[in-house]
Amino acid sequence: MSDPSLDEASLARFLDAFYARVRVDPLVGPVFAAAIAPPDWPQHMATIRDFWSSVLLKTGRYKGNPFGRHLALRTLTPAHFARWLGLFVETARAHFAPETAAVLIARAERIGDSLKAGLFFAPGPAAGQGRGEPPPRS
Repeated sequence: MSDPSLDEASLARFLDAFYARVRVDPLVGPVFAAAIAPPDWPQHMATIRDFWSSVLLKTGRYKGNPFGRHLALRTLTPAHFARWLGLFVETARAHFAPETAAVLIARAERIGDSLKAGLFFAPGPAAGQGRGEPPPRS
């Protein structure tokens, strides 16, 4: 991304504001509270900054496995992702010009869609198969 208004400092301010909202949200806040102890938040935020810096600024600092981290939670639902994205959109629009916010939002949507596909779409037998029902007739 080549927008000069998006740099490490503005990204950090955005992420701090966004996760401050996430932590107190009645739907997603408890998920984060259960997964990240209060003393661990500074390290989590450093990891989050590295992730988004890699995604948006191409710094390559993030070396983790976001899918594995989300899979390990085992409590996530599509509603959690929808709320997270809603907060992300609101915060991005409040912190950046419309064009820059749109880039952040598009990336967040793609990442969220990818995570949701892995977490909630279970490839396997066609509908009805695998539950003691015969396969559909052609």
